[in-house]
Amino acid sequence: MRRSATFSESFRELGLLGFIVIVCAVFQIRNHNFLTLSNIRDLLANTAILSILSVGMMMVILTRGIDLSIGATLALAGMISALTVNSYRTISPVLSLLEGTAVGLVVGAVIGLVIARFNVLPIIATLGFMNIIRGVTYLVSKGAWVSSYQMSDGFKQIATGKVLGVSNLIIFAVVINVAFFYFINHMKTGRQIYAVGSNPEAASISGIPRTRIIFLVYAVMGALSGFAGVLWVAKFASAQGDTATGYELSVIAAAVLGGVSISGGSGKVSGLILGTILLGILNNALPLINVSPFWQQAIQGVVILAAVLTNVLVKRNNQHFALRRRAI
Repeated sequence: MRRSATFSESFRELGLLGFIVIVCAVFQIRNHNFLTLSNIRDLLANTAILSILSVGMMMVILTRGIDLSIGATLALAGMISALTVNSYRTISPVLSLLEGTAVGLVVGAVIGLVIARFNVLPIIATLGFMNIIRGVTYLVSKGAWVSSYQMSDGFKQIATGKVLGVSNLIIFAVVINVAFFYFINHMKTGRQIYAVGSNPEAASISGIPRTRIIFLVYAVMGALSGFAGVLWVAKFASAQGDTATGYELSVIAAAVLGGVSISGGSGKVSGLILGTILLGILNNALPLINVSPFWQQAIQGVVILAAVLTNVLVKRNNQHFALRRRAI
């Protein structure tokens, strides 16, 4: 059955890749600036933060969970790092990244503890924490913004800087995706994440520490949200209490587009990357061809719905194939 599932997933990814090629061709015909090198660089840089967060969301969804608090966590970590830079302008950018990541890690660990230890439904727990964290962000900032002139050039260079002509954002995204690919495919804990999502009861019986795994994925999701919060604030040179409101939905959409099953236990990093790129292309290209913002949301919704239906059909096909093999 696993071989059938792998084949179906690979077939789906080829279809997704083909769809991306067709979409790019259509957009290029409508606007010849779409496939220019400068626009491709902008597209990848603008998609980097989404890609980083999608990695964490994939781990969460693989365990049959969801995290609606990542936008709020991103805002809190970004605000705290921006306030620190405003007070200590000579602070190292590395320390700012570590500070934001630590804030996110603490938030994610608390959420993971509540879900794993007390068996609270993930959607309920993270929805509650989303509002709590937003409130804390406003309390910390006292409702004020931290603007560009209050940030050091070194802090803003975290996101706007380049190495050999490549944006720091793209480098961060590539490193995190490569590390995640190795972790999820070649380490014992990565395989256990799949097992917990595929069959929680069987995983517990076989000795897999389900509680620890669930705690881990939410802690990692929080850490990545905190890291992304620093990148976000540095990129836009602005920290606000309502930063990234609703962004968690885009992250979930990217994971679903990439073939990560919302029922858990199924998904590949290669598909996740393709889903993120597709969503990034839609966000980048639709304004270029002067599509109304209202139609942009509708088009993205249709694409996401099509991806969900495709996932359902692929899973159903795998189940039918398995039943036929058993009958033989």
